[in-house]
Amino acid sequence: MTEWRPEDPGFWARTGARTARRNLVLSVLSEHIGISVWSMWSVLVLFLGPEYGIDPAGKFTLTAVPTAVGALLRVPYSYAVARFGGRNWTVFSGLLLLLPTALMALVLRPGVPYTTLLLVAAVAGVGGGNFASSMANVNALYPERLKGRALGVNAGGGNLGVPVVQLAGLLVLATAGAGRPWVLPLAYLPLITATALAAALRMDNLPVPPRRPSLREILPDRHTWLLSLLYLGTFGSFIGFSFAFGQVLQTQFHQQFETPVQVACLSFLGPLLGSLARPVGGSWADRLGGARVTRAVFLAMAVCAALILLSAREHLLAGFFAGFLALFVLSGLGNGSTYRMIPALHHARARAAARQGGDPAAAEAAARRRSGTLIGLAGAVGALGGVLVNTAFRQSFRTTGGGDPAYAAFLGFYLVCAALTWAVYGRRERAAVPAPAVM
Repeated sequence: MTEWRPEDPGFWARTGARTARRNLVLSVLSEHIGISVWSMWSVLVLFLGPEYGIDPAGKFTLTAVPTAVGALLRVPYSYAVARFGGRNWTVFSGLLLLLPTALMALVLRPGVPYTTLLLVAAVAGVGGGNFASSMANVNALYPERLKGRALGVNAGGGNLGVPVVQLAGLLVLATAGAGRPWVLPLAYLPLITATALAAALRMDNLPVPPRRPSLREILPDRHTWLLSLLYLGTFGSFIGFSFAFGQVLQTQFHQQFETPVQVACLSFLGPLLGSLARPVGGSWADRLGGARVTRAVFLAMAVCAALILLSAREHLLAGFFAGFLALFVLSGLGNGSTYRMIPALHHARARAAARQGGDPAAAEAAARRRSGTLIGLAGAVGALGGVLVNTAFRQSFRTTGGGDPAYAAFLGFYLVCAALTWAVYGRRERAAVPAPAVM
């Protein structure tokens, strides 16, 4: 492909829409497999019975490690698409998933040293980087008017990798039994290979010139850090709870659950609903404005955190589970609406620069570059929220034997995020403020 002009209506109708859809489908599939590998440890810890000698705090650490590595990889992965091409990087990053998956299948046996498990869990972090490169690719594929929906579909389909791998883990638990955790990663090896092959045959390298990292352009902007913080609250909650929910249920209500299968039957529902909600959040943000949707989401998340805290104190499993399901749905909606605010911010500034006599094409190119960079940075910060969630649970259960301090901390944080969204972007979509707000 020699040209790519998604904002040109004629080009989009003739060629762009069809090409973008094909690449979007394969991008979703590749990201889905990557996130499945990344989140596989949320399932594998349910297999680690007494014979492995790992306490609940150690299991929370095993889920936090791949989250942290994936978060750190998201920034370089967001540059890789422009540097190497969407198809090329998707194929390479997809095949790279074979390494952690094969390692998991090899080492998961009773008696394996805990340090070895930590190292293998860290390697699984490469799956988390796929999200950033996939989102950057889709951001370049679609015109501004369709970005919210396209980014939401891409992220939602990718995030479905969490409940799908948890359902696969449930199937393994119910058939092969808890003594064969290596069956789960082994089953993913042919899926990884097939997905990489499909990307090699059907995806495109867009004619986007390689760009230097533009972190210097966005780091002084306070909106960079505000949007990253909001994304930490939404995606950090989603991925953190996705990794930890099964363990939390198993530990908080251990008297109600006799086997890991019973926990797995419930724990996949939250990530499933949250993933399906993400495209809806992006679409609502297209129509209503990202700030308005995000503010409402955080207020509702605070209410859910309060319900969870109350239910935990009263040992009400039904209220606890319902609160978490609602929290998953809301975090999915917030993921879509917050990410929609990123291109909206820089696109509005590009329009303002053009009105003031600047080159429209150059302004739009700068907006795309900065949006792609911020998507990578916000994605990394958001994934670090998953580390904070697992760390909060680890510390809470270790010191008090329950999760109450963690639930209270989440409640306070959501209220802070709601207040910040209202104060900075409230009443109107202040994400469209044209002048860079330098710290």
